[in-house]
Amino acid sequence: MDKLWHKIDIAVVLDNLQSDETGLNTQEANRRLRVYGKNKLQEAKAENSVIIFLRQFQSPLIYILFGAALILLALGESVDGIIIAAVLLFNAIIGSIQEGRAQNTLVALKKLTNTSATVLRDGTEINISANEIVPGDILIIQAGDKIPADARLIEAKNLQVDESSLSGESMPANKAHATDDANDNSLFPKNIIFNGTLAVSGNGKAVIFATGTETQVGKIAKDIATIDTEIPLKASIRKLSQMIIYVVLFISLIIIAIGINLDLPIIEMFAVAVSLAVSIIPEGLPIVLTLVLTTGVWRMSKRNALVKKLQAVEALGQIKVIAVDKTGTLSRNEMMIQKVYINGKIFDVSGNGYEPIGQVKLNDNIIEPLNYPELLLAGKIAALGANARLVFSEQENKWTIGGNPTEAAILVLAQKIGFHKRQLEEETPVLDEIPFDFITSQHVLLHKSKNENLLTTIGVPEYIIENSAYYNFEDKHTHLSEKVKQKFREDLSRLTNQGFRVVAFAHKNISDNSIDATQVINLTFGGFFVMADALRPEAKESIKMAHTAGIEVIMITGDHRNTAIAVARELGIIDDDDLSMTGEDLDLLSETELINILGSIKVFARVNPDHKLRIINAYKKKGVTIAMTGDGVNDAPSLVAADLGVAMGKIGTEVAKEASDIILLDDNFQTIISAVEEGRSIYKTIQKVILYLFSTSLGETLTITGALFLRLPLPILAAQIIWLNFVTDGFLDVALAMEPKEKCLMSSHFRKPSRYLIDPLMLKRIITMSIPMAIGTLVLFSWYFNQDIAKAWTISLTTLATFQWFNAWNCIHETKSIFEHSIFSNLYLIGATIVVVLLQLLAIYTPFMQNILRTVPLNLTDWLYILPVSATIILLEELRKLLTNKHT
Repeated sequence: MDKLWHKIDIAVVLDNLQSDETGLNTQEANRRLRVYGKNKLQEAKAENSVIIFLRQFQSPLIYILFGAALILLALGESVDGIIIAAVLLFNAIIGSIQEGRAQNTLVALKKLTNTSATVLRDGTEINISANEIVPGDILIIQAGDKIPADARLIEAKNLQVDESSLSGESMPANKAHATDDANDNSLFPKNIIFNGTLAVSGNGKAVIFATGTETQVGKIAKDIATIDTEIPLKASIRKLSQMIIYVVLFISLIIIAIGINLDLPIIEMFAVAVSLAVSIIPEGLPIVLTLVLTTGVWRMSKRNALVKKLQAVEALGQIKVIAVDKTGTLSRNEMMIQKVYINGKIFDVSGNGYEPIGQVKLNDNIIEPLNYPELLLAGKIAALGANARLVFSEQENKWTIGGNPTEAAILVLAQKIGFHKRQLEEETPVLDEIPFDFITSQHVLLHKSKNENLLTTIGVPEYIIENSAYYNFEDKHTHLSEKVKQKFREDLSRLTNQGFRVVAFAHKNISDNSIDATQVINLTFGGFFVMADALRPEAKESIKMAHTAGIEVIMITGDHRNTAIAVARELGIIDDDDLSMTGEDLDLLSETELINILGSIKVFARVNPDHKLRIINAYKKKGVTIAMTGDGVNDAPSLVAADLGVAMGKIGTEVAKEASDIILLDDNFQTIISAVEEGRSIYKTIQKVILYLFSTSLGETLTITGALFLRLPLPILAAQIIWLNFVTDGFLDVALAMEPKEKCLMSSHFRKPSRYLIDPLMLKRIITMSIPMAIGTLVLFSWYFNQDIAKAWTISLTTLATFQWFNAWNCIHETKSIFEHSIFSNLYLIGATIVVVLLQLLAIYTPFMQNILRTVPLNLTDWLYILPVSATIILLEELRKLLTNKHT
């Protein structure tokens, strides 16, 4: 907050806003609406199809290819130039179609509900669109209202607000109208309510001081637009493209220099330079990448993951750390009673959030509540005392609540034990009630009973223990001594230290038909309801799978340290050797110190959005590819900054969805792990395609440069290079892109991806494959060129093509021998190999293709030279695999 509204007396606040407790008049409200604008966040405009289409050409690799096409056209090689341009156009069409689909799906996903709010205008309460609220409006708040703007409380009666989307806190915040202490620097003051939060109980009145983009939510939405981040694949392609540019320029200059030195025609040297450029650049890479990524997007959509950015698919395969927000991601943001404590006994209660189905266990044995009178009494008090509603939503296919989450959890427990509130209240109607407030810290009810009336209370444990005089011990109504009270306090402390939220319950019988606070003494202490935010059922197994896959999972949450550690232990995120840290601890560390301890810290608790952003950036500076999951507004800056932002589709705020790269449509943490598996598969496929394309491109380049240095004629023509790169490579690289998913992608045996597409191992394989291509082709070319240059060109073209046929099969697996791999595992590759063999035969035996490619027919003897020479590429790669496996 720019202005410390929470520290100013309310009279001064109203004066500064030129308002009063009767509200604005209609004329003034309309004037302010014109001045401040509508109360809504800045909406990202949907990109039109032209912009999406043009963005597909934003790559240095594309620029080089367009340049080569223009030069070819200028040199009269119109067919070659047109082919390159057509391929680039096709690639752009495919990419823009996919991005357009993702954008349309996201628009459909948004909840286009226009919320309303109750304000005072002209001294009268009226209901208006939330968009029309202005600073100075007096807002009337009731339980269940969504807060439409940032406001300072004027009145608050038992008001609790769910601020989890901003703070990350799973429990509702208690609100009060009093002016805060001057030294209180809390991010979420008690007397301030924020846009996008939800009033869960109580009521109040507040004055609006910020609307639209000036609210806390609005400022976060503006801030994320300034965060610069780049998806790993985009960065890798950019670096790869820069490297190719440098290589093209370097070799072209050398070629021109050699030509000038040998007094060769400059036009001829330009033709050679363009041929080299075309051979170096893997023309098929953009279209095959698009095909691989689009296929991945389709597969992920089947697993309920919406990919907003095509290149984000591959980033999943490189993820080494997943940073998760507890509330809403690992947990359901639904309080659930997990234990009932009665006189030292702990009854464990199973279940799934607000769903009123579960079992009760004692000492790990399932029990029948009817056999335990003390548990039945706890269930009865829970049913009578819980002031909440529980409803099954057919539309959402889940149980939803009305009222305070704590009381809703208590109501769910009652139903699990066998009590239904409505039925029980018909038998024992309510006579009187003392609502929960922050002074008495308990909710007291008086119910009519047969003999004496039953008073029940649920509230703060310390207060209820202090006001209890009895307890039931071995079915006897026994005096509660100070020693036993102390035992209850110690057990309470043990439970809270484990991260649980605990409320106590008690009762007494009285003859009066009404009650006041003075009667809530000499209670019979019942025990504790022990609750926590319900964990998602798939979370623990998913985290285990992540660990097996070598992915580190860390928790970043706004919750208390004890709560965060308890959840992390239950889910297997943290063990005894790992450390935790709070936002305050983080503030004491320098950037270097933080980077050095990353890896040993698995839980970051009590952190704000700035802390989250700092942690994400520290991992990136360390060179670790990190994904961030989240659903709240407070997660948005980190979602943008992370290498990959993953938002929840159902419970996620619109700000979080806009900030993300991928949206989980089912809010299922398991989907992230499934998406990582798909990402790894895609990463491996991209590596296979790049290995194939770059090894063949380098083979062609070495063949041409080798010929120049050996003072041989150009061994292969530009049109023939285009044939190899677009036809031979074009079919085989697409077939490699359709390789089935490898096994062990999510096991510890999976070789962790590098941040670079071409890592040292791949570079070694590219060189190992390209050298025999160049040597074999040059040897055969040198034998033939003195006899017949046209036949020599045909021999070079066919030899390189045959090398590429064999090489495609080499690229199937990194370490497994080609002879161990099932030949029928990829029918596309079998089909592509047959097609390219037939096309090559057409290229050298049909007059039409002979005229285009300047080829001549080959005889059987020529083939007996070509095939064994080309097969050496398999032998050398098999030898490399054998040596690699021996040293592994």
